Amino acid sequence: MRVVMFGYQTWGHRTLQALLNSEHEVVLVVTHPKSDHVYEKIWDDSVADLAEKHGVPVLLRNRPGDDELLRTLREAAPDIIVANNWRTWLPPEIFDLPPHGTLNVHDSLLPAYAGFSPLIWALINGEQEVGVTAHRMDSELDMGDIVLQRSVRVGATDTATDLFHRTVDLIEPIVRDALDMIESGTAVWVEQDRSKASFFHKRAIEDSAIDWNWQAEDLERLVRAQSDPYPNAFTHHRGQRIRIVSAAVSEGRYGGTPGRIFIREGDGVVIVAGADARSGERHGLLVKRVRTEDGTEHAATDYFRTMGGYLTR
Repeated sequence: MRVVMFGYQTWGHRTLQALLNSEHEVVLVVTHPKSDHVYEKIWDDSVADLAEKHGVPVLLRNRPGDDELLRTLREAAPDIIVANNWRTWLPPEIFDLPPHGTLNVHDSLLPAYAGFSPLIWALINGEQEVGVTAHRMDSELDMGDIVLQRSVRVGATDTATDLFHRTVDLIEPIVRDALDMIESGTAVWVEQDRSKASFFHKRAIEDSAIDWNWQAEDLERLVRAQSDPYPNAFTHHRGQRIRIVSAAVSEGRYGGTPGRIFIREGDGVVIVAGADARSGERHGLLVKRVRTEDGTEHAATDYFRTMGGYLTR
């Protein structure tokens, strides 16, 4: 088939590589210009560079739909469009243009976690599995019929970085297998259950701020979800921002005011956590390693030399 690819960052790069490795012909690539957004500078393998390396024409667009793009798409005469991590809405004059429409590849188990940063949100929310879905694009965000979906388990100590690597490795086989089914006419399209849909917004730095009213179990997942190279979960100590690099749920239960720097436990320092922590029935967050704004990393037991005082949002 003749394929046009819309995509960006490493997800788009892996998708384009899968297409280039296939028997299909990539006739055009559309990607976004480089961005200074903090999350878009992570996993930023260049789709444009890969396309140009293989002699595939490239168009750079923040948003689609202009006359030049539409004219170029029609001239390319694709049998199908494949999209992955395209950051803006595609209009129907684009996604419905090819005979086989547009196949969108999304890094969640749709209909849950449509939208942005699905791996991070899923880890924060304690999901037991994550994955990748290939579905037909329509006018609703990530809600088109599904043709293929694969999942991986979330381990007790997995970080968002671990889950990224495991799910991004699913892209090539999903793209290959989905296109084979579509081309052969054996694809079975399954309608999404709208009652189970959930939609999430882009992450921003503010979303990484620690709220000590959260229970320790939730905060521990937030720390894992904001693993390097993502902007780490952060709090403030004596007016200075510090990032929590590594943490666990304390073994003991500790009562008091959320955010209190309480006591050493093993190789870390316990911070009281949970809106109902005054009951003394909640675990604290055992902070193990922190990073100051100058980039220096410290063992928490070295950084918090005296107990007492508070960490604040």
